[in-house]
Amino acid sequence: MSKTFRPYAPEQSELLPPSPREWLPAGHVAYFILDTVAELDLRPLLERYEGELRGYPPHHPRMMVGLLLYAYCVGVASSRKIEKKTYEDIAFRVIAAGQHPDHSTVSEFRRQHLDVLAGLFMQVLVLCQKAGLVQLGHVALDGTKLKANASKHKAMSYERMQQREKELAQKVAALLKAAEEADAAEDKLYGKKKRGDELPEELKRAETRLARIRAAKAELEAEAKVARAAQQSAKKRDDGGDEPPDGPTPLPHHQVQSEADGTPKPKAQRNFTDPESRIQKTQNGFLQGYNAQAAVDEAHQIIVAQALTNQPPDVEHFLPLLEQVVENCGEVPQVATADAGYFSEENLTRAASMGIDAYVAVGRQKHGVEPPAVRGRMPLNLSVKDWMARRLRTKAGRQVYARRKAVAEPPFGQIKQARGFRQLLLRGLQKARGEWALICLTHNLLKLHRAQLAA
Repeated sequence: MSKTFRPYAPEQSELLPPSPREWLPAGHVAYFILDTVAELDLRPLLERYEGELRGYPPHHPRMMVGLLLYAYCVGVASSRKIEKKTYEDIAFRVIAAGQHPDHSTVSEFRRQHLDVLAGLFMQVLVLCQKAGLVQLGHVALDGTKLKANASKHKAMSYERMQQREKELAQKVAALLKAAEEADAAEDKLYGKKKRGDELPEELKRAETRLARIRAAKAELEAEAKVARAAQQSAKKRDDGGDEPPDGPTPLPHHQVQSEADGTPKPKAQRNFTDPESRIQKTQNGFLQGYNAQAAVDEAHQIIVAQALTNQPPDVEHFLPLLEQVVENCGEVPQVATADAGYFSEENLTRAASMGIDAYVAVGRQKHGVEPPAVRGRMPLNLSVKDWMARRLRTKAGRQVYARRKAVAEPPFGQIKQARGFRQLLLRGLQKARGEWALICLTHNLLKLHRAQLAA
């Protein structure tokens, strides 16, 4: 064989131990994550370990935080996949420093400290501000529907719950009667000393389904009563009654899933896998999930505010997001844009009182069809809606609003398409919020990393 190849000896041991810093190219995001985690204030997390002296020494929290942040940066949320990659992926091995926390350790660390991990969103945002990536000249608001870790086929409407409750109750009664008759026949045949109190498997399944349906039905009825009370309280205030008592803010009217007598609407649904998720309407149909929201700064597409709820409408998120932007960044954005889903006269009025120049579409336009531009002074005595509609038809208004898509939508594309986060892993509203915060803060980390490479 005359061809010469490069030396290849899989069994050859390394003569000198290599440095992990030589395993990846300079500027790799794994090194950036290590350097960033070293700067983060993890005292609230470390303090949780101080009082626990039992057991084998745990993995270092900084390593676990770095591992999770890098995993979410590259679109890996599964704890089993993270464990596997600490063996097979060089970047994961570098961050874990040769350690291999098992999937249950990774999962428990995320579960126990999700609040602290979600709280790192603010620390990363501050780093972005210090790097000059946040300017607040133009902030665009948008939302996207994320699939919950649950199937929409595991949801049931209140009307169907009532039907199934009756059907299962009759079935359970029939099975119990059959079991009693069988026991009586066996006692007569074999005597009463034979043990025959085990429930048939079919009866166990029917009773379990009945209990779950009754529990979900009770939850819907309790929510409907709260919603009805909120409606009555709001009506009383509108009629000049007493001020609202201290406590939770009443639900907006579109959230109230109750009839006039306080019973749930027939179409009100509850999912048995993730009861706090809701049916969400998307361009591609319906999914069982959550409504993820973000306010994005135009300068470098940094997410400056984020939220996640189980309510499908976007309109109620407009003001809380703007208030969060001001709270997070310490200043008011000059311009805010949003699509028609966020429009209400109250939203525009409140935004103006905050000193924000808002551009919000008043309705959806047909694709490729633009209304004629307008010139001249704004007519007097226009409603807020008509005033905004005319403003968006001016040359200046068109130019400002045209930037909305280029600012707000790319981060969602990068999160869902490039990183693959189309579905949440964690169940329940609070855990889903924590995971969305993790997704958003790692989006900002990637933006910060790329800005540093370009500098």
